[in-house]
Amino acid sequence: MAGVALATTRRRFMIGTGAVLAGGLLARPAIAQARELTIISNIGNADQRTVLQRLADEYAKASGVAVTINNMDHEAHKTAIRSYLVVGAPDICFWFSGNRMKAFVKRGLFDDISDLYEREGYKDVLGATTGALTVDDRQYGLPLGGLLWGMFYRKDVFEEKGWTAPATIEDLLKLGEQARSAGMVPVSMGTKEMWPAAGWFDHMNLRIGGLEKHLALMDGKLPYTDASLKPVFDKWEELIRADLFTPNHTSSGWEQAAAALAQKKAAMMDLAGFIKYGFPPDEVDQLAYVPFPVIDPSIARYEDFSLNSIHIPKNGKNKQDARDFLAYFYKPENLAAFLEAESAVPPRNDCPPSKDPLINAAVESMKTVVGTAQYYDRDTDPDMAQEGLKGFQEFMVKPERRDQILERLEGTRKRIFKE
Repeated sequence: MAGVALATTRRRFMIGTGAVLAGGLLARPAIAQARELTIISNIGNADQRTVLQRLADEYAKASGVAVTINNMDHEAHKTAIRSYLVVGAPDICFWFSGNRMKAFVKRGLFDDISDLYEREGYKDVLGATTGALTVDDRQYGLPLGGLLWGMFYRKDVFEEKGWTAPATIEDLLKLGEQARSAGMVPVSMGTKEMWPAAGWFDHMNLRIGGLEKHLALMDGKLPYTDASLKPVFDKWEELIRADLFTPNHTSSGWEQAAAALAQKKAAMMDLAGFIKYGFPPDEVDQLAYVPFPVIDPSIARYEDFSLNSIHIPKNGKNKQDARDFLAYFYKPENLAAFLEAESAVPPRNDCPPSKDPLINAAVESMKTVVGTAQYYDRDTDPDMAQEGLKGFQEFMVKPERRDQILERLEGTRKRIFKE
């Protein structure tokens, strides 16, 4: 019996919500073989890899489970995961939420971890972000660091000009007039890479049509010619014709657009927190965030909150230890340390405050978000996304081509989603 006691003592680890390293017993037979846990990550940030390794070492020491982390190049991993989830699956892997996750869920390649959500009470602290990992009311992964998209501006410029951050689309149009009078571009935009135009579409569609219709479009269930999209493009065209955006924006990338904001040549910009990399380090503290303006007050607040995620492959061998490791990794202080390394927004609302005030502002703002989308090219089929990016960029240059653009996108939707 002494052998049994020793074996179970080594395996004490985190069963209940808020359990600590010494809490609970993992029921294992004394003669069980040495347990191993394999993780495949796609983490490019060296500091994040260091934090993950530290947490893995702590878990291994407390649980007696040997943890091996294999880190892959981010781009190479996008190809490799399609193979290893079928043959040679690890026990845990990193990936993306939203449509990119759903593709593997539909093929039965990610494990349903709704039991872990229930055990650890995750829905209480994740709020609206739970939906990004949910398919048919079941959860298939945990959200990691997110990017909360919205409007950014310089505090010193707004204070100097006596401007107020826009709460409504009417406010934004008024700010546009004030900015142009001051010789500034109202909204800095660079669509050379095309995706910034798609981000603007996301915001407009979420503010006018709501989340359900937006996701139906992303899933190929709603035509691009549907009447519900007419007011979206009507309002967008109004903004374009009001000269709200940077002229010749197709020749500039997002970095040049961010630099224009930093250099006080533009009043605002629609982006995520990485906008700070377009600013000199000693001026980042002038950046402020405000949600994208309200267009229809009857529509609840839905936002693009792009989330990476972590999953248990269906074909992994060690499902129980994988759950226990995720529970440890996902403790508020551990997740916060992991995300701090890349200045990502925690999906949990109970993580310790960040050193970055922009992150804390995003966390606070997320508390009033009712539901989240990912981002256009993460939420829909990759081939559909490519055509959509082209179409939205073209619309911003030639809004009079709206009908032709939407007919073209509708043809692509029918072909891709086999309608």
